[in-house]
Amino acid sequence: MDKIQMKTPLVEMDGDEMTRILWKMIKEILLEPYVDLKTEYYDLGLKHRDETADKVTVEAAQATKKYGVGVKCATITPNAARVKEYNLHQMWKSPNGTIRAILDGTVFRAPILVKGVTPFLPSWKKPITIARHAYGDLYKNVEMTVLAGAKAELVVTDKDGRETRQTIHTFDGAGIVQGQHNLDASIASFAHACFDYALTTKQDLWFSSKDTISKKYDHRFKDIFQEIFETEYQEKFKNAGITYFYTLIDDAVARVIRSEGGYIWACKNYDGDVMSDMVATAFGSLAMMTSVLVSPAGVYEYEAAHGTVQRHYYKYLKGEPTSTNSIATLFAWSGALKKRGELDALPRLQAFGEKLEKAALQTIADGVMTGDLYQLSSLPTKRKADTETFLKEIAARLEPLL
Repeated sequence: MDKIQMKTPLVEMDGDEMTRILWKMIKEILLEPYVDLKTEYYDLGLKHRDETADKVTVEAAQATKKYGVGVKCATITPNAARVKEYNLHQMWKSPNGTIRAILDGTVFRAPILVKGVTPFLPSWKKPITIARHAYGDLYKNVEMTVLAGAKAELVVTDKDGRETRQTIHTFDGAGIVQGQHNLDASIASFAHACFDYALTTKQDLWFSSKDTISKKYDHRFKDIFQEIFETEYQEKFKNAGITYFYTLIDDAVARVIRSEGGYIWACKNYDGDVMSDMVATAFGSLAMMTSVLVSPAGVYEYEAAHGTVQRHYYKYLKGEPTSTNSIATLFAWSGALKKRGELDALPRLQAFGEKLEKAALQTIADGVMTGDLYQLSSLPTKRKADTETFLKEIAARLEPLL
């Protein structure tokens, strides 16, 4: 067959460790034989980020704004051990956090359901999509260690130089202090993205925070969501037959556990980080979780929701066999190709992305799967495949669909 042509490039952001290996395999086995890939490539591997003083991350985000669609491999956010391991100049910030701040986007994460893998909660029948605010909170915090006898204050200086002060704590003993912020404009963008996504997918929208305790910070989120809903979306939701409601996050957790799924759960940045991992694990595997960053300007960045699979990478370096689940990374590519096809009016490219996903899920349904799913699958006949063999099994099922 002739290769499927593209008009506009995708922004391709390479990553780290085992997912970097998967990235290369997916391209060679499942993409390049069928698609004349046009990408603008950025190496976001930790070594290259360090060599460029992390400028490459900013450049990748700006390119994504330019071209409208990006696809990103999992990357390392270094801690002290990683700084030593990679001999870094400094402890660079999360590249995801940098990209999200530049794109001013909201992250939507949803599990991939597949035959033979039953959620740990039997009541969950439909996917639960986590909408995660992608700016501020813990990911833009300022923090300090504090010596005994010190007093920590929150100080805000207005444009005329006037100060407003509030004591945080007077420390009798040593401790720590942290400052977080957010922006009304970013919260509003988050709200619009959630309401629009709910309308597009025809799903109810929940939003949760802890406004009873955080009476200024969290309450601001609640108020902005409610105002935007009442002025711009209430009638649209009614016509679409869907609902929006706010509740405290502890109540939301209880409701989620008892529900059957099939809705969008909007969370602040840190809450969304934690709850998306909880939802993914409860549905079966973090390697079966899609993630797309959607900006108010209509820019899309697709990635896997999991990390770099460090343990498998060290086995790979030793020449030992691995059975690494590539589904979430593969779905990042298929999602980006489908969106590129949609935006550029290329139905053949869109259809390829859909067929690639179908082939991947059919492979698992046929009983061929990686080690993580093998342990979870209830299929009567199943076979554990190594990393590369699994991708080749998908290719064998993709061929007849094209």
